Amino acid sequence: MKERAIALQLRNVVKAFTKGGKTVRAVDNVNLDIEEGEMVCFLGPSGCGKTTTLRMVAGFETPTSGVITIKGKDVTNVPVNKRGIGFVFQNYALFPHMSVANNIAYGLKTRHIDPVTIAKKTKEALELVGLPNVAERYPSELSGGEQQRVALARVLVMEPSLLLMDEPLSNLDAKLRIHMRTEIRHLQKKLGITCLYVTHDQSEALTVADKIVVIRKGVVQQVGSPREIYHNPANAFVADFIGQANILPLQVVKADEHTVTVEPAKGHPFTTRKGAGFSGTPDAGTPANLVIRPENIDVLAASSEGIPAKVVSAIFVGSHIEYELSIEGIDKVVNASVPSKPEETVWDEGEAVKLHFDNEAALVVAS
Repeated sequence: MKERAIALQLRNVVKAFTKGGKTVRAVDNVNLDIEEGEMVCFLGPSGCGKTTTLRMVAGFETPTSGVITIKGKDVTNVPVNKRGIGFVFQNYALFPHMSVANNIAYGLKTRHIDPVTIAKKTKEALELVGLPNVAERYPSELSGGEQQRVALARVLVMEPSLLLMDEPLSNLDAKLRIHMRTEIRHLQKKLGITCLYVTHDQSEALTVADKIVVIRKGVVQQVGSPREIYHNPANAFVADFIGQANILPLQVVKADEHTVTVEPAKGHPFTTRKGAGFSGTPDAGTPANLVIRPENIDVLAASSEGIPAKVVSAIFVGSHIEYELSIEGIDKVVNASVPSKPEETVWDEGEAVKLHFDNEAALVVAS
């Protein structure tokens, strides 16, 4: 596979603010390499620094320290309009008094491009986003999804080298959000444009991204593909933030270079792989977290082999059965999601059962 060029690079980027006489690092020493044509999602809870990072790439904020380069050019202190980027805002930011065509053409007019070329490019942009017949309408006459497409067309008509999107779907209803994220991903792949996409919605990130950057309190926790982030989280925060996960605080029984043995219940050792962020070979007694997804736990009869547990609750939801279970000695409810089949036994509240953990899907991360 041919190696792609680096479209965007962040080196030791810091953004600090002063609050109440104290210095707070909203973005703390971020280092990233983003390749040409990649769709990269910044993902994290509100206030984690993802939008601030995006705004520094755009030029709306200046880093306190560090360097930002776009296609090898240092743009750390370059004005927004000289960076060759496109920005899709959360609220679309369309001009209400202008027609759709004039909204899209606005940036081209500021570049003094001839009217014939502007008309051609505007028409092409509307066709690209699937809205060829709305040129003469006004934003107030469009649905939320249509307004979002127009905002996207207005950016794409400028042929940016880098497309930045800040929570672009947050104002849409759930069903339209799912449709639009598919459309955006399809369009990004078709054009081969490099895109940075900010969201706090994990399913959105998993769906659209080539690469996810998980951020917490201004610090990058992990960078990887959606599959890497989901199946091999670097730490308990990433595991908990991406999808559902059981995170059981335990102690290491023994470990080697690749595996760790813990004891979810007394006399029931469980050996599994070491997480991406767990370096070295921890000693026995070292605090650790066993991470296992609900879909990787089987709930079996009490006479089976496995970890003894008791059913706290069982909820039939059609496609699967959601269990809450307790394990003696662990002060946390364990969640399991078992596929629903006609012959499947549904264990009742209070029943003793055995749990089987998939040791290839589970992992141990540092405490």
